[in-house]
Amino acid sequence: MNIGFGNPWALALLLAVPLWIWWARRSQSGALVHSRASMLGRLAGAGAAQIARVPAWLRTVTAVALIFALAAPRTGASVVDVNAEGIAIVLVLDISSSMLAEDFAPKNRLVVAKEKVMDFVRGRRYDRIGLVAFAGEALTQVPITIDYPVIYQAIDQLQAGTQQLEDGTAIGTAIATAANRLRNAPGESRVMILLTDGENNRGEIDPITAAQAAAAFDIKIHTVGVGSEGVAPIPIAAGPFGLQYATLQVHIDEELLTEIADLTGGRYFRATNAAALDSIYQQIDQLEKSTVDVRSYVEYTPHVLPFLLLAGLALAGEWALRASRWGRVP
Repeated sequence: MNIGFGNPWALALLLAVPLWIWWARRSQSGALVHSRASMLGRLAGAGAAQIARVPAWLRTVTAVALIFALAAPRTGASVVDVNAEGIAIVLVLDISSSMLAEDFAPKNRLVVAKEKVMDFVRGRRYDRIGLVAFAGEALTQVPITIDYPVIYQAIDQLQAGTQQLEDGTAIGTAIATAANRLRNAPGESRVMILLTDGENNRGEIDPITAAQAAAAFDIKIHTVGVGSEGVAPIPIAAGPFGLQYATLQVHIDEELLTEIADLTGGRYFRATNAAALDSIYQQIDQLEKSTVDVRSYVEYTPHVLPFLLLAGLALAGEWALRASRWGRVP
C-alpha cells in the first residue's frame, strides 16, 4: 500500500508552527482579567495555570490538523490492467509405441517431450491452450482452456504404447482433430505444435489435405521431429533380468513435416536429443508471443475528513475553554 499526499507542498506550512508557538508564548499578557483577588484565589488552585494553557495548545492542534488536511493525505493500492487477447495453441503429441525409444537417455522420447512441453506451457500467461494426443488415431485430451493446471495434469498422464489408442502414426487425423478445436477459437492467432517421431501410416485423412484445411482457417502449424539418427533402443518386453530391448530404425518423414509447416506459415524443427528439443520449444515460445498491453496505476483513497474533524473538535474545545473561567487564568 502506498501512503502519500496529494498536495505535499502544504506540509511546508508545518515549519511555521514552532514560530507560532514561540510568538504566542512571548505575547501572552500577564494582566489580570479579574479585579477581585478573592475570585483569583478560588480559581488559582492546583493545576489552574496548566489548564489555562490548553486553549493555546488546542489552537496549535487545529492549525496542524488543517495543514495536514490541506496536504490531502491518501493511501493507494497499485492496480494493473492487462489487455491481452492471447494466442490459441493446441499441443499435438505423438504417443505411439515408438515414443518409448530411449535415444534421449536416460529417458525415453515421450518423457522428455512431456517435460519440454510443460516447460513451454509454464512460459505462457495469457494464451488458451489445448492438448491432442495421437497414435493410430487422435483424441482431444484437453479442449482449449486457460486452466493450466488441468493441462499440466493431462500432459503428465500421457503414456505411450497403451490400449488408449490404436498404435501407429496418424498425422493427418491428428492435424484435423486439432484444427477442429482451433478453427473457432478466440484470439489474435491460432497455432498448432505437432510433435512426432515417425511417418504417417494410419488414418483416413491425408496430412497435406489436413494442413491445407488448417491453413484455410489461418492456423499455423509448427512441426517437430524427435529421434536420433540411425537406430534407437526400445523396450519390447519384461524379462527375468529386466526389460528386453530391440533396436528401432529411426524413420521421420521430414519432407512431409516440412511441407506441412510451409503450407501453414509455420516452421519445421528436428530434435535429436533432449537439449535440442528444449531449444526448439524456446524458439517456438519466442516466435509465438501474445500482444499484451499492461497499464499500471495507483488507485487512491483520500483521508482528509479525519483531520478536518480533529481540527473542528480542537477549535470547539478552545472556544469552550476560553469562554469558561479557566480560559481567563494566566
